[in-house]
Amino acid sequence: MNRRVLWACLVVIALVAAACGGGEGGETTTTTAASEEPTTTAAPPEETTTTAGEAELGSPERPIQVLFVPSVDAQVIVSGGEIMDQALTDATGLEFEVSVPTSYAATIEEMCAAPEDTMGFIPGFGYVLANNLCGVDVAFKAVRFGYGVYWAQFLVPRDSDIASVEDLDGLSWAFPDVNSTSGYLVPLVQLDEAGVTAGEPVETGGHPNAALAVYRGDADFGTTFFSPPLILEGDPWQIGDEPDVPEDLVDSCAPNEEGDLFCGESFRVLDARASATEEAPDIVQQVRILDISPEIPNDTLSFGPDFPAELRAQIEEALLAFAGECEDNEECAWNDSIGNQDFYGWTGIEPATDAEYDELRKVVDTAGIDLEDL
Repeated sequence: MNRRVLWACLVVIALVAAACGGGEGGETTTTTAASEEPTTTAAPPEETTTTAGEAELGSPERPIQVLFVPSVDAQVIVSGGEIMDQALTDATGLEFEVSVPTSYAATIEEMCAAPEDTMGFIPGFGYVLANNLCGVDVAFKAVRFGYGVYWAQFLVPRDSDIASVEDLDGLSWAFPDVNSTSGYLVPLVQLDEAGVTAGEPVETGGHPNAALAVYRGDADFGTTFFSPPLILEGDPWQIGDEPDVPEDLVDSCAPNEEGDLFCGESFRVLDARASATEEAPDIVQQVRILDISPEIPNDTLSFGPDFPAELRAQIEEALLAFAGECEDNEECAWNDSIGNQDFYGWTGIEPATDAEYDELRKVVDTAGIDLEDL
């Protein structure tokens, strides 16, 4: 894979110029040349100490920079981010400043440019690139409805004889778009590892549309996001369980009056097919899940590579407490901040390690993704 240079560091050096004083004045016995009167302005001015005594990180003069990628409305992020800002200040005594850079790439660039001052809420791919670029370090990953991970899924016609990912070789492939993590990039790696070369690409512009392309016969298989089903009665779905609807429930699958896709009384479908029922109410009867991808870790809270360890520990403790307030109270401030479904929809957080993002590193390498692609 050809790699482009991802980072250039601009160092600005401030030069303080000291003016040096003019000629010495003195009394003279001649009158042909008037002597210059000594002045005090000729002495070199005192140098200022603009670089000495830099303000302490977390002070009002140097607040900690909290960066959010612009994946939803910026005003929603700013207002919700300020709620988090205040909660962290109350817990730690530190000062924070929320900002929303203009792009994913700009967020990463700011973290690398201010390695001691920044913490950022960045997606998994962004984290991998930022870690490769300057050593940005992950602390937490998002939890959504009990899961710190998500998946891609492969969809095929229910009546097809396709039994494995290897059987997809040469078949036409519907996907949302080439920048979709679960809809394209992760499946691309899975196909590559299986030695599969897909046939005609069908870019549909959305996850439900990719499912509909399979439903309509516009493509032989499709890839979209997978969310585990919600089982209202009985044991909840667990990692390792079959991803698709149990065979004995397939015929019962249909959207209810609210548009939610249920199979039987208590099995609710939440993967991309559930968003296609307006046009295809019988989509579960016609389209099945062939396979799902390895787990994809959720988006991150990461710190600049030189962020002070002591301050980081304080912030991590405060964030865990902030999220934990929702365990017994749905009216908690977290749900008005990053937990808001119009914001990032984090229902909680959990510690994360760099190694958890190794699968995404494979995607970065295989797909040739770099900072410009963000």
